[in-house]
Amino acid sequence: MNPSSAGWIKKLMKEIESNNLFLKFDEASFYESLRLCGFIYGSNLEVVSQVIIDKNLTEEELCKTNLCLSLYYIHANSNSEISFIDSVIGFYTDIDEIKTSFFSDLLSGKKSSDQLEKIIHRRIQIDANVLTKNFNYFIINALLFVDVLAYKTYLEQHRISKDYLKDMEASITSISLNVLNSKETKNKYDDSLIKLFDASLRYQENPYIDYNKAVSNINTNLEKHYVLDLACMATWSDQMIDVEEQHFLEKLGNDLNLGLSKIHYSIKAVNKFYTINKDNIALLSSKNVVQSFYNNSSKMVNKLITRNSKRLYQELKDSKELMVLLTQSTIRDLNKEEQKKVQEQLLDIFKSIPSLAIFLLPGGALLLPLVVKFIPKLLPSAFDENRIED
Repeated sequence: MNPSSAGWIKKLMKEIESNNLFLKFDEASFYESLRLCGFIYGSNLEVVSQVIIDKNLTEEELCKTNLCLSLYYIHANSNSEISFIDSVIGFYTDIDEIKTSFFSDLLSGKKSSDQLEKIIHRRIQIDANVLTKNFNYFIINALLFVDVLAYKTYLEQHRISKDYLKDMEASITSISLNVLNSKETKNKYDDSLIKLFDASLRYQENPYIDYNKAVSNINTNLEKHYVLDLACMATWSDQMIDVEEQHFLEKLGNDLNLGLSKIHYSIKAVNKFYTINKDNIALLSSKNVVQSFYNNSSKMVNKLITRNSKRLYQELKDSKELMVLLTQSTIRDLNKEEQKKVQEQLLDIFKSIPSLAIFLLPGGALLLPLVVKFIPKLLPSAFDENRIED
């Protein structure tokens, strides 16, 4: 099976016929297998449960396979009378209506495995010349399990609620912020990532929800284990978990009504995964994961802004309120409401520029503060009277 060639989903379905023991796993066992293969952490190192022999599959191909197998497991253990392929395409059609038109050109016509292959490809893969590999696997693919959780809800309720996606996104962001703020010592890259997360909400009308509200939104066992694992992953950004971080993780686990043994197992699991596989995960090649993320993201955003400078400048000129706010941002910090306006109006502009579609993807809004930082460089000097040319 070659996930980079057409027909791979049909081939995968055929492979499952001869190795479908994973479909008999209970939810906890299947989730553990997703954690062991790296899918939960966004760093896929093997095929979940060894469903197929992963003959030198790339990380991207492993990620495609694991996302498809995760969705297949959820469908096989549901009461859905709709075929797997039709139901997953129906799910992404509903998601598309809630989020952006990113899949719009793929969702018309008759449902087919070829159509699903294109959706999964676009869901996880961005042109490597545009999006750095580090950002792709650390941010976007670490959040793919949200798709699996939402698909499970979709099959149970025959629809996907906008509130479900809003609440999950807001809760993950809020808890991640609390994790990062729990560090005993924060360096400038930790502070930068906190700011990036703080500006990342897309669906939430309120720019921020507090910790208690975030925890109350997490209800099922799968959601609880996933959020705890994401929190553990965030604490490992500097390749160590200090005392204050451990206390926060224990508090989070207790607030999620998870036993102490499960909390400590989650902490040990992320330590073990990253320690054993640190030489095989590109993101861990630098001393500080957050530093790597921030540096690579800055370079990528700078390149995108430069390449699209003329069209972006014209679009900005036509948006007077946005220009005023961007001007103000060069001399003072914008408040939460102003930041939200900037984010929404920038995303509207990016919809009209294909090369900037990256910012419409899940996790793409994390880069908006960097966009605001680089935009003044493409505007006339009158925009920022205090600018000093490099």
